[in-house]
Amino acid sequence: TRPNNPKVPDSYSITGHFDRIVVMRMKFKTDLLSEMEKQVKAQNIKNAVILSGIGSVRGWHIHNVAGRDYPVPDMYAGNPTQPADLIGMNGYIVDGAIHAHVIMAAGDKAATTISGHLEKGTEVLTFAIVTVGVLNTDLAHVDDQNYR
Repeated sequence: TRPNNPKVPDSYSITGHFDRIVVMRMKFKTDLLSEMEKQVKAQNIKNAVILSGIGSVRGWHIHNVAGRDYPVPDMYAGNPTQPADLIGMNGYIVDGAIHAHVIMAAGDKAATTISGHLEKGTEVLTFAIVTVGVLNTDLAHVDDQNYR
């Protein structure tokens, strides 16, 4: 409910370089987000860009924003038994925390698009491959809703 801070710029840029590219592969019946978290920790990834994600899921769980003002309410949706193709993923890893958005397609004749913020409860079907570019710079305020 507090107003924007005039000391915080309306926009800003961060420059940096990729230190390395990490390709993660998750297998059948694993939780996509949980396995990504394990790999981020194992690979000591602090700050990164999620470049891509493909594969398929046995069921899914996401959330989207459900309001226009602070505090922003979230609307959760999911179907633990609906398979879908993972068409794409993007987002960031900031200080080791994953903020991933997914696009999935489900259905037989006319595919329905499912998209939103990835949540635990999205179980891998055939496999999932997620590629991240690990950055050599700090992304502290990029994903901070209080920095406004």
